[in-house]
Amino acid sequence: MSQKLYVGNLLYESTEEELKEYFGQAGAVLGVNIIRFRDGKSKGFAFVEMENEEGAKKAIDEMNGKEYKGRTLVVAQARPQQPREEDNQA
Repeated sequence: MSQKLYVGNLLYESTEEELKEYFGQAGAVLGVNIIRFRDGKSKGFAFVEMENEEGAKKAIDEMNGKEYKGRTLVVAQARPQQPREEDNQA
């Protein structure tokens, strides 16, 4: 079963291809989604989907707190998205 990871503290210039290659060292990567503002600029974090729990655990163990392109990565198991509260609720 695939596992989704949160990856934070990324350089804004990081690409999906670079992250797929980097996380591929830990196991098979099914996909990478860099979160962006509406203008297309990176927000500095991404979600990486690993093929299985073993690869996800290895990525967390080996990459969390490690330097990547001059930045210390935060790598953790992604949490389910919480519903957003509407700003205009009365």
